Amino acid sequence: MIAWHGSLQHEVIHGHPTRSRRFNDALGWPPLSLWLPYAIYREGHLTHHRDEHLTDPIEDPESSYLTQAAWERMGRFGRLMATWNSTLFGRLTLGPLVMIASFLAQEMAVIRAGDRQRAALWARHALGAAGVLFWVSWICEMPLWLYLFGFVYVGAALSRLRSYAEHRYADHHDERTAIVENSPVFGLLFLYNNLHVLHHQRPAVPWYRIPALYRRHRNALVAINGGLVYDGYWDIARRFLLKPHDQTCHPRHQERPTDGGLGMAASGLKAN
Repeated sequence: MIAWHGSLQHEVIHGHPTRSRRFNDALGWPPLSLWLPYAIYREGHLTHHRDEHLTDPIEDPESSYLTQAAWERMGRFGRLMATWNSTLFGRLTLGPLVMIASFLAQEMAVIRAGDRQRAALWARHALGAAGVLFWVSWICEMPLWLYLFGFVYVGAALSRLRSYAEHRYADHHDERTAIVENSPVFGLLFLYNNLHVLHHQRPAVPWYRIPALYRRHRNALVAINGGLVYDGYWDIARRFLLKPHDQTCHPRHQERPTDGGLGMAASGLKAN
Protein backbone atom coordinates (compact mmCIF):
# COMPACT_ATOMS: atom_id res chain seq x y z
CA MET A 1 0.00 0.00 0.00
CA ILE A 2 2.80 2.43 0.89
CA ALA A 3 4.74 1.68 -2.29
CA TRP A 4 1.59 1.92 -4.40
CA HIS A 5 0.70 5.25 -2.80
CA GLY A 6 4.23 6.41 -3.63
CA SER A 7 3.55 5.48 -7.26
CA LEU A 8 0.33 7.50 -7.10
CA GLN A 9 2.23 10.48 -5.68
CA HIS A 10 4.62 10.20 -8.62
CA GLU A 11 1.69 10.31 -11.04
CA VAL A 12 0.22 13.30 -9.21
CA ILE A 13 3.49 15.22 -9.51
CA HIS A 14 3.32 14.78 -13.28
CA GLY A 15 -0.20 16.15 -13.60
CA HIS A 16 -2.51 13.16 -13.18
CA PRO A 17 -5.22 12.05 -12.80
CA THR A 18 -6.99 15.39 -13.40
CA ARG A 19 -6.12 18.80 -14.81
CA SER A 20 -6.55 20.39 -11.39
CA ARG A 21 -3.26 20.65 -9.54
CA ARG A 22 -5.09 21.36 -6.28
CA PHE A 23 -7.14 18.19 -6.57
CA ASN A 24 -4.14 16.13 -7.63
CA ASP A 25 -2.00 17.49 -4.80
CA ALA A 26 -4.78 16.66 -2.35
CA LEU A 27 -4.55 13.03 -3.50
CA GLY A 28 -0.80 12.99 -3.07
CA TRP A 29 -0.61 14.87 0.24
CA PRO A 30 -1.73 12.24 2.83
CA PRO A 31 1.52 11.21 4.58
CA LEU A 32 0.96 7.46 4.72
CA SER A 33 4.73 6.87 4.74
CA LEU A 34 5.05 9.26 7.73
CA TRP A 35 8.62 10.37 6.92
CA LEU A 36 8.39 12.09 3.50
CA PRO A 37 6.34 15.28 3.04
CA TYR A 38 4.70 15.32 -0.38
CA ALA A 39 5.79 18.92 -1.07
CA ILE A 40 9.47 18.02 -0.61
CA TYR A 41 9.11 14.93 -2.77
CA ARG A 42 7.47 17.02 -5.49
CA GLU A 43 10.21 19.64 -5.44
CA GLY A 44 13.02 17.11 -5.52
CA HIS A 45 11.47 14.90 -8.19
CA LEU A 46 10.87 17.76 -10.60
CA THR A 47 14.52 18.76 -10.12
CA HIS A 48 15.47 15.15 -10.87
CA HIS A 49 13.82 15.53 -14.28
CA ARG A 50 16.52 17.92 -15.48
CA ASP A 51 17.89 15.02 -17.49
CA GLU A 52 21.20 16.66 -18.33
CA HIS A 53 22.09 16.31 -14.61
CA LEU A 54 20.84 12.74 -14.10
CA THR A 55 22.91 10.76 -11.55
CA ASP A 56 24.97 13.80 -10.48
CA PRO A 57 25.15 13.65 -6.65
CA ILE A 58 25.07 17.44 -6.36
CA GLU A 59 22.52 18.38 -9.03
CA ASP A 60 20.21 15.33 -8.93
CA PRO A 61 18.33 14.91 -5.60
CA GLU A 62 17.58 11.27 -6.46
CA SER A 63 21.13 10.22 -7.30
CA SER A 64 22.52 7.25 -5.37
CA TYR A 65 26.12 8.20 -6.14
CA LEU A 66 28.49 9.99 -3.78
CA THR A 67 31.20 12.54 -4.38
CA GLN A 68 34.73 11.57 -3.43
CA ALA A 69 34.66 14.19 -0.68
CA ALA A 70 31.51 12.69 0.85
CA TRP A 71 32.95 9.19 0.56
CA GLU A 72 36.11 10.13 2.45
CA ARG A 73 34.18 11.89 5.21
CA MET A 74 32.17 8.74 5.94
CA GLY A 75 34.96 6.80 7.62
CA ARG A 76 35.61 3.06 7.34
CA PHE A 77 32.27 1.93 8.78
CA GLY A 78 30.30 4.44 6.71
CA ARG A 79 32.06 3.35 3.53
CA LEU A 80 31.33 -0.29 4.35
CA MET A 81 27.64 0.54 4.79
CA ALA A 82 27.59 2.58 1.56
CA THR A 83 29.14 -0.31 -0.37
CA TRP A 84 26.63 -2.78 1.10
CA ASN A 85 23.82 -0.37 0.26
CA SER A 86 24.92 -0.45 -3.38
CA THR A 87 23.98 -4.15 -3.62
CA LEU A 88 20.34 -5.07 -4.12
CA PHE A 89 20.18 -7.05 -0.88
CA GLY A 90 21.67 -4.14 1.01
CA ARG A 91 19.34 -1.66 -0.68
CA LEU A 92 16.28 -3.69 0.36
CA THR A 93 17.39 -4.32 3.95
CA LEU A 94 19.63 -1.42 4.98
CA GLY A 95 18.52 0.98 2.26
CA PRO A 96 15.27 2.23 3.83
CA LEU A 97 17.06 3.05 7.09
CA VAL A 98 19.86 4.91 5.29
CA MET A 99 17.37 6.78 3.12
CA ILE A 100 15.05 7.83 5.92
CA ALA A 101 17.76 8.66 8.47
CA SER A 102 19.86 10.73 6.06
CA PHE A 103 16.80 12.58 4.77
CA LEU A 104 15.57 13.47 8.26
CA ALA A 105 19.07 14.56 9.32
CA GLN A 106 19.31 16.91 6.31
CA GLU A 107 15.88 18.35 6.99
CA MET A 108 16.69 18.94 10.66
CA ALA A 109 19.83 20.81 9.61
CA VAL A 110 17.79 23.05 7.30
CA ILE A 111 15.29 23.85 10.06
CA ARG A 112 18.04 24.49 12.63
CA ALA A 113 19.60 26.92 10.17
CA GLY A 114 16.44 29.04 10.53
CA ASP A 115 14.33 28.11 7.50
CA ARG A 116 10.86 29.03 8.84
CA GLN A 117 9.08 28.04 5.65
CA ARG A 118 10.53 24.53 5.92
CA ALA A 119 9.57 24.38 9.60
CA ALA A 120 5.99 25.34 8.76
CA LEU A 121 5.88 22.67 6.04
CA TRP A 122 7.00 20.06 8.55
CA ALA A 123 4.45 21.28 11.11
CA ARG A 124 1.64 20.68 8.60
CA HIS A 125 3.13 17.32 7.70
CA ALA A 126 3.32 16.35 11.40
CA LEU A 127 -0.39 17.04 11.80
CA GLY A 128 -1.15 14.79 8.85
CA ALA A 129 1.15 12.05 10.16
CA ALA A 130 -0.58 12.28 13.55
CA GLY A 131 -3.91 11.75 11.79
CA VAL A 132 -2.55 8.66 10.03
CA LEU A 133 -1.24 7.24 13.31
CA PHE A 134 -4.57 7.96 15.03
CA TRP A 135 -6.39 6.03 12.30
CA VAL A 136 -3.90 3.14 12.49
CA SER A 137 -3.83 2.88 16.29
CA TRP A 138 -7.36 3.81 17.35
CA ILE A 139 -9.59 2.94 14.40
CA CYS A 140 -7.71 -0.05 13.01
CA GLU A 141 -6.29 -1.07 16.41
CA MET A 142 -3.01 -1.99 14.75
CA PRO A 143 0.17 -2.10 16.87
CA LEU A 144 2.44 0.82 16.05
CA TRP A 145 5.44 -1.43 15.47
CA LEU A 146 3.50 -3.37 12.85
CA TYR A 147 2.65 -0.26 10.86
CA LEU A 148 6.19 1.13 11.14
CA PHE A 149 7.82 -2.11 10.01
CA GLY A 150 5.22 -3.97 7.98
CA PHE A 151 3.97 -0.90 6.10
CA VAL A 152 6.42 2.00 6.28
CA TYR A 153 9.73 0.09 6.18
CA VAL A 154 8.69 -2.67 3.81
CA GLY A 155 6.92 -0.13 1.60
CA ALA A 156 10.11 1.92 1.45
CA ALA A 157 12.04 -1.25 0.55
CA LEU A 158 9.69 -1.95 -2.36
CA SER A 159 10.21 1.61 -3.57
CA ARG A 160 13.96 1.04 -3.30
CA LEU A 161 13.57 -2.02 -5.51
CA ARG A 162 12.04 0.16 -8.21
CA SER A 163 14.70 2.86 -7.99
CA TYR A 164 17.67 0.52 -7.52
CA ALA A 165 18.66 0.09 -11.19
CA GLU A 166 16.69 2.95 -12.75
CA HIS A 167 19.72 5.11 -13.44
CA ARG A 168 23.38 4.47 -14.17
CA TYR A 169 25.99 6.99 -15.22
CA ALA A 170 26.84 7.23 -18.93
CA ASP A 171 28.47 10.01 -20.92
CA HIS A 172 25.19 10.89 -22.65
CA HIS A 173 22.25 11.59 -20.36
CA ASP A 174 19.76 9.62 -22.51
CA GLU A 175 21.76 6.46 -21.75
CA ARG A 176 21.53 6.91 -17.96
CA THR A 177 17.96 5.62 -17.65
CA ALA A 178 17.07 1.92 -17.66
CA ILE A 179 14.18 -0.25 -18.80
CA VAL A 180 12.89 -3.22 -16.79
CA GLU A 181 10.72 -5.39 -19.01
CA ASN A 182 8.48 -8.40 -18.29
CA SER A 183 7.31 -7.26 -14.86
CA PRO A 184 3.50 -7.58 -14.79
CA VAL A 185 3.14 -7.56 -10.99
CA PHE A 186 5.82 -5.01 -10.12
CA GLY A 187 4.89 -3.02 -13.21
CA LEU A 188 1.40 -2.52 -11.83
CA LEU A 189 2.74 -1.76 -8.34
CA PHE A 190 5.07 0.87 -9.80
CA LEU A 191 2.44 2.10 -12.29
CA TYR A 192 4.76 1.05 -15.13
CA ASN A 193 7.54 3.37 -14.04
CA ASN A 194 9.77 0.33 -14.59
CA LEU A 195 9.73 1.35 -18.28
CA HIS A 196 11.67 4.31 -17.03
CA VAL A 197 13.29 5.64 -20.17
CA LEU A 198 9.84 6.23 -21.66
CA HIS A 199 8.86 8.19 -18.55
CA HIS A 200 11.91 10.44 -18.88
CA GLN A 201 11.30 10.95 -22.58
CA ARG A 202 7.56 11.58 -22.11
CA PRO A 203 6.96 12.47 -18.43
CA ALA A 204 3.42 13.74 -19.07
CA VAL A 205 2.17 10.33 -20.31
CA PRO A 206 -0.19 8.77 -17.70
CA TRP A 207 0.65 5.35 -16.31
CA TYR A 208 -2.11 3.44 -18.11
CA ARG A 209 -0.84 4.53 -21.55
CA ILE A 210 2.79 3.63 -20.94
CA PRO A 211 2.75 -0.15 -21.80
CA ALA A 212 1.12 0.26 -25.22
CA LEU A 213 3.27 3.26 -26.06
CA TYR A 214 6.37 1.35 -25.00
CA ARG A 215 5.50 -1.66 -27.16
CA ARG A 216 4.90 0.61 -30.14
CA HIS A 217 8.24 2.41 -29.80
CA ARG A 218 10.40 -0.21 -28.09
CA ASN A 219 13.18 -0.33 -30.68
CA ALA A 220 13.58 3.43 -30.71
CA LEU A 221 13.58 3.64 -26.89
CA VAL A 222 16.19 0.88 -26.56
CA ALA A 223 18.33 2.71 -29.10
CA ILE A 224 17.95 5.95 -27.14
CA ASN A 225 19.06 4.45 -23.83
CA GLY A 226 21.95 2.49 -25.30
CA GLY A 227 20.43 -0.93 -24.63
CA LEU A 228 20.21 -0.60 -20.84
CA VAL A 229 17.44 -3.21 -20.54
CA TYR A 230 16.75 -5.76 -17.78
CA ASP A 231 14.55 -8.83 -18.20
CA GLY A 232 12.44 -8.30 -15.09
CA TYR A 233 13.49 -7.72 -11.49
CA TRP A 234 14.74 -11.30 -11.19
CA ASP A 235 17.35 -10.35 -13.78
CA ILE A 236 18.42 -7.43 -11.58
CA ALA A 237 18.52 -9.72 -8.53
CA ARG A 238 20.57 -12.31 -10.42
CA ARG A 239 23.16 -9.68 -11.38
CA PHE A 240 23.29 -7.48 -8.32
CA LEU A 241 21.88 -9.25 -5.26
CA LEU A 242 25.30 -9.30 -3.57
CA LYS A 243 27.24 -7.27 -6.12
CA PRO A 244 27.26 -3.45 -6.39
CA HIS A 245 25.19 -2.07 -9.25
CA ASP A 246 27.94 0.44 -9.99
CA GLN A 247 30.83 2.19 -8.31
CA THR A 248 29.80 4.21 -5.29
CA CYS A 249 31.49 7.48 -6.26
CA HIS A 250 30.22 9.36 -9.29
CA PRO A 251 32.73 9.23 -12.18
CA ARG A 252 32.76 13.02 -12.51
CA HIS A 253 33.18 13.66 -8.78
CA GLN A 254 36.13 11.46 -7.95
CA GLU A 255 38.70 14.16 -7.32
CA ARG A 256 40.16 14.04 -3.83
CA PRO A 257 39.17 17.04 -1.67
CA THR A 258 41.95 19.51 -0.99
CA ASP A 259 40.12 21.97 1.24
CA GLY A 260 37.46 19.96 3.03
CA GLY A 261 35.33 19.57 -0.11
CA LEU A 262 31.72 20.41 -0.68
CA GLY A 263 30.61 17.00 -1.92
CA MET A 264 27.13 15.97 -0.84
CA ALA A 265 26.20 12.60 0.52
CA ALA A 266 23.38 10.76 -1.17
CA SER A 267 20.09 12.49 -0.43
CA GLY A 268 17.43 10.87 1.71
CA LEU A 269 15.00 11.51 -1.15
CA LYS A 270 16.49 8.61 -3.10
CA ALA A 271 13.32 6.42 -2.74
CA ASN A 272 11.64 7.97 -5.79
